[in-house]
Amino acid sequence: MIPLIFVIDDSLVVRKTLEFSLRQAAVEVISFNDGVEALRWMTTPEARIPDLVFVDISMPKMNGYEVIRRFKSKPTFANTIFVMLTRRDGIIDSLKSRLVGATVHMTKPFKTQDILKVVSEQLHISVSSYSGSQKP
Repeated sequence: MIPLIFVIDDSLVVRKTLEFSLRQAAVEVISFNDGVEALRWMTTPEARIPDLVFVDISMPKMNGYEVIRRFKSKPTFANTIFVMLTRRDGIIDSLKSRLVGATVHMTKPFKTQDILKVVSEQLHISVSSYSGSQKP
């Protein structure tokens, strides 16, 4: 079964970079420009539980910490892995990410190889490496 990954980020460049890289690695991706949109989509008939979610901390409407808290409050997301993707690289932000339930805290800019490595390690799957080194 092909893993489903959500990308929740208000940056179109980040969303498109992740979508392209992950689709090249044969992973299904659905992206949202904020947490409200992602949570709303989860109430639709076509909704599926993602295997992994990349989420930005700094977003309008709802920050990444709150997005993870909301998802994690539902038992159906018990096995979903959350990866905080942010420009905030301080220890406090990393600790806050882990406290709300993020397994990994990655800083921007990132290399696509690093994204694929996280997906591979966290989902225990082999993903083909995209040769580009795009940085959003």
